[in-house]
Amino acid sequence: MGKETQEKKAPSLKDSLQFIKGVGPKKAETLKRRNLECVKDCLFYIPFRYEDRSKTGTISTLTAGEHISFSAEISATGSYYIGRRKKVFEIALQDETGVVRAKYYQFNATYMKDKFKIGTRVIASGKPQPNRRAGSRLELVHPLIEIDDGSENSSVETGRIIPVYQTTEGLHLKSLRSIIHNVIETYSGLVDDFLPQDIIERNGFPPLSQAIREAHFPSEEYSLDALNRFKTNAQERIVFDELFLIQLALFYKRKQTKNITKGFKLNTRGPLIKKFMQGLAFDLTNAQTKVLAHIMDDLEKPTPMNRLIQGDVGSGKTIVALITLLTAVDNGYQGALMAPTEILAEQHFHNLSSDCAKLGICIELVTGSLPAKEKKQALERVREGISHIVVGTHALIQKEIQFDRLGIAVIDEQHRFGVLQREALNKKGTSPHILVMTATPIPRSLALTIYGDLDVSLIDELPPGRKPIKTQVYSENKRDDVYGFVAKEISKGRQAYIVCPLIEETEKMDLKTATEVYEYIKERFPHINANLVHGKIKSADRRQIMAEFKEGKVQALVATTVIEVGVHVPNATLMIVEHAERFGLSQLHQLRGRIGRGEHASHCLLVAYYPLSDEGKARLEAMQESQDGFYIAEKDLEIRGPGDFLGTRQSGLPDLKVANLIRDIKVLEIARKEAQDLLQTHPDLNAPELLKLKNELLTEMGGRMGLMDII
Repeated sequence: MGKETQEKKAPSLKDSLQFIKGVGPKKAETLKRRNLECVKDCLFYIPFRYEDRSKTGTISTLTAGEHISFSAEISATGSYYIGRRKKVFEIALQDETGVVRAKYYQFNATYMKDKFKIGTRVIASGKPQPNRRAGSRLELVHPLIEIDDGSENSSVETGRIIPVYQTTEGLHLKSLRSIIHNVIETYSGLVDDFLPQDIIERNGFPPLSQAIREAHFPSEEYSLDALNRFKTNAQERIVFDELFLIQLALFYKRKQTKNITKGFKLNTRGPLIKKFMQGLAFDLTNAQTKVLAHIMDDLEKPTPMNRLIQGDVGSGKTIVALITLLTAVDNGYQGALMAPTEILAEQHFHNLSSDCAKLGICIELVTGSLPAKEKKQALERVREGISHIVVGTHALIQKEIQFDRLGIAVIDEQHRFGVLQREALNKKGTSPHILVMTATPIPRSLALTIYGDLDVSLIDELPPGRKPIKTQVYSENKRDDVYGFVAKEISKGRQAYIVCPLIEETEKMDLKTATEVYEYIKERFPHINANLVHGKIKSADRRQIMAEFKEGKVQALVATTVIEVGVHVPNATLMIVEHAERFGLSQLHQLRGRIGRGEHASHCLLVAYYPLSDEGKARLEAMQESQDGFYIAEKDLEIRGPGDFLGTRQSGLPDLKVANLIRDIKVLEIARKEAQDLLQTHPDLNAPELLKLKNELLTEMGGRMGLMDII
């Protein structure tokens, strides 16, 4: 019994934080909000920045502009107004050498009075500055003031560089710092190095346990600048570990799939493709030709193709996809094209139908909203092999759909599908060749991380004749001028898109809606033939409206973002986006890509409604600065951060806890190479010295990336 109790008490990285000194049940619930539940979570909860409190002194040693920490007592508090609206909360801090005042301009009065009571001992940190109204007298504006409770961790707060963590309501920074310090003191020695020793030595990394201690509570050898740029050995070791596991998982998955999966070779450049190419009214660009060469090389190999095509809006990915699908048909197989929305699937079906009719091949549309009888008939044609090319949504990976002989699957707008959805489509045939496409340009750093299991090709050239698009931002009070452009362009025989974020007005959001704008255009320009399209309109009606717009019968199309991708109307020269500040940057870029497809000059007018957030301003500025999709993507990644850029949950990857794909691109490239090299020498990771690494890989990546069945 005694032995069992002793074993239970042995510290483990899985220990609940509830039983750590300074936590308890209530605080444990608060910590959960930051995904901190066990000791391991805490150890890898790395500070996002650092403050230098190494310089300590007294009030008499305060110097303007020099950061300092000092211990003092609160001798007075109070609030007052400057002018009519600006309220200030002031604290008088006193030690044996003098008095200094600390001011706060944004505060909760009740909270401040409760926290800063007269007679309380505190540790204050900040940069003193002269009070403009009181000559040379120094004051502190928004200093960090923490209660000095005389605890054993007080030394953690001053006389050193200290960590700053993301907190949550009910969790004070000082308290969190104290908890993490307690965890590190007790548990950091239990952290086991899972990296192979040669990788550690080659990159000059410290042991993981040391890296964790120094990332939280840095030693004197690290400068504040290096720490805040995440350029210390300790931080880079932790960043490397995270990125290395992701790269290893992607490479392992790819290697095992290629080893296990037996694909089939296809004969390329067959009669259908030759007939199609002869009927084209234009030449393919060099970039399209180059990417097609990559694809054909893949299809001629016995292992299944897994290739990603990245191409900016209007670069001609659809033709590349069709030629790829025709290769399947040429070889007696079926081709599938999966799109993320019904509208995009319908548009692909519509765009490809005439080409397929000319070639004498049958194309099928399968979506969730097909009437039961039509759907049943469509599924029969697919199962019996009557349908040569099948276009659809997620419906293509449902159990009810069975292909006769699926040879090639093309997935459009890949970033909206997860890794596991891609695998589900793969299982619909006997390891079909997979081609994925995206019109959302993805920065290199993100592509390396998310698509490490794919070969990447780039269509980096627009077809000749694409005109530059002039992009301008208008404030809401210039809205009438913006709509003047509609009449002007239509009088020249052109067409216009007007995009709105909502269909109908709601009580919560006072936004210009699609229905309201449609009514406004009909009233102001009765001579213009306008129409309205959105996701709630029946599929048949939606197809009819889009067809009429393409034919030029509809001159102004008011829409929600259903026209974001896939529409090709060369005569459309004007794009108006209402409430442009509400749209994401890549979304705005996609919308702009609907115009500028013909011989005439085009204009994208972004109507912004105030107040504008800093992010909103940055997005609109980026749109005016450039039409380059990759520049736009880099700016988008900067503004939103990697976590939100594509939504890592959708991509099938774990959220990044420490790494930043902009800041850490060099570490990512090293991690990628190390992972690749390791799998070349140890393809199954079964060497005794790799056992810890293999276990860590399964623990961190196994379930999320579908590794359990192949490791």
